[in-house]
Amino acid sequence: MLKALGADVIDADAVSRATTASGGAAIAVIAQTFGRAFIGADGALDRARMRALVFSQPDQRKVLENIVHPLVGQEIQRLAVQATSSVLVFDVPLLVESPHWRRQLDWVLVVDCLPITQVRRVTQRNGWDLATIEAAMQNQCSREQRLAAADVVLFNDGDRLDNLQHLVGALAKRFGL
Repeated sequence: MLKALGADVIDADAVSRATTASGGAAIAVIAQTFGRAFIGADGALDRARMRALVFSQPDQRKVLENIVHPLVGQEIQRLAVQATSSVLVFDVPLLVESPHWRRQLDWVLVVDCLPITQVRRVTQRNGWDLATIEAAMQNQCSREQRLAAADVVLFNDGDRLDNLQHLVGALAKRFGL
């Protein structure tokens, strides 16, 4: 929504997915570190297999992050240099878990919802079962930690986007968009 109003947006998750897509910069190292079984027939990271591994063995998550995060950081820096808007939005799903981000940002905006809404949305979007969703949520910071890190919180618990659109519009005016 901020992009539609003129902000430049860098999506860290999209950058991360590109590094683990077929031909992505992390694929060879992931295959070497974890084995070819973690690379799908299409040449991309087998996300389901990796998710099962890192949820069951948290130390392996750190190994994966040590491969992917530096590549993501480099690409985000490259994209930030190319930005032309006066407002640059970094969409970073694990911002609170990665403390180096805070010192690089002017504001932290959290779009919040109730946990039950979060579970429903992930189920609808990703088709994950409840156990997988709960495991993912346990591997992330808590809602309370996200809210404590926020300078601005937009509460978006409904299924319709018009209220969020209104809140984003007001925020965009505050930032000069």
